[in-house]
Amino acid sequence: MLLRIIHHTRYRYRTPVLLAQHLAHLRPLERQGQQVIEHQLSISPEPAQWLQGLDAFGNWRCFFALQSAHDKLDVSADSLVRTSPPGPLPDSPAWEQVRDGFRYHAGASYEPATEFTFASPYVPLDEAFAAFARPVFTPERALLDACEALCGKIHQELQYETASTQVNTPALQALAQGKGVCQDFAHIMLGCLRSLGLAARYVSGYLLTQPPPGQPRLIGADASHAWVSVWCDGGWHDFDPTNDRCGSPCPGEDYVTLTLGRDFGDISPLRGVIQGGGAHSLQVEVTVAPAEEYEQLCADSSSPPAATDPGGSAAD
Repeated sequence: MLLRIIHHTRYRYRTPVLLAQHLAHLRPLERQGQQVIEHQLSISPEPAQWLQGLDAFGNWRCFFALQSAHDKLDVSADSLVRTSPPGPLPDSPAWEQVRDGFRYHAGASYEPATEFTFASPYVPLDEAFAAFARPVFTPERALLDACEALCGKIHQELQYETASTQVNTPALQALAQGKGVCQDFAHIMLGCLRSLGLAARYVSGYLLTQPPPGQPRLIGADASHAWVSVWCDGGWHDFDPTNDRCGSPCPGEDYVTLTLGRDFGDISPLRGVIQGGGAHSLQVEVTVAPAEEYEQLCADSSSPPAATDPGGSAAD
């Protein structure tokens, strides 16, 4: 599947920003089942400094600095990505066996995935998470089978509700209130797995969605998405509790992986530090569409793009 992703962020400041430093994670990853054909990052005003490279998790990041006064900032990422259908989840060992492999043993070789078993700023280790997961993590159950069951449990027992949480809402709070958005569902699943001693990482990306029957696709009406990747037997396997989908290495060819980390805090699409600015407004527009359809949408569009609600997604 050939997908076009446009991720546009607009800041408008009440008073001028004098100096600013920003970090963007907006280039999709090259990985199994995913190839980046084209990528362009546009920034206005033009940065005085611009540096791209890989972070500690292997994600592409771009640091840029603005050293002159400005009252607005526009950052637009345009990516063309080819995806392939994933395979089914493979057979896996018992979850206790995988858990025990992360425990320290004298003379044992180091497993890099172990770093994803610990607490992170957005995802603490807590008995509440473990208690929620235990009904499906029965003794000697295959790990990936249990993860698929946990994915379904979160999907069924928690309510997806736009704007029910904020970007910094603690995962335990989202679990207690029984509702949230995709970022919360991913953080809750991470908390459950890590609290049982398993390795899991946060995945940020995009999902091709379909407009309601009889309605056209809208430019700018999509949002970022988030799901979970679990380490088992030498590889990572993905689970999306928001939509109850899973696969290896990703939940589907309609998914595009942007970044990987311990939680959302590691891989926010755009963050920064500014001097000045006062109050500001933020608008995020995301479009995910088949490449040919996107070109036709642009040709037919005669109205401004529809804006997404950044508070209701794992967006900026």
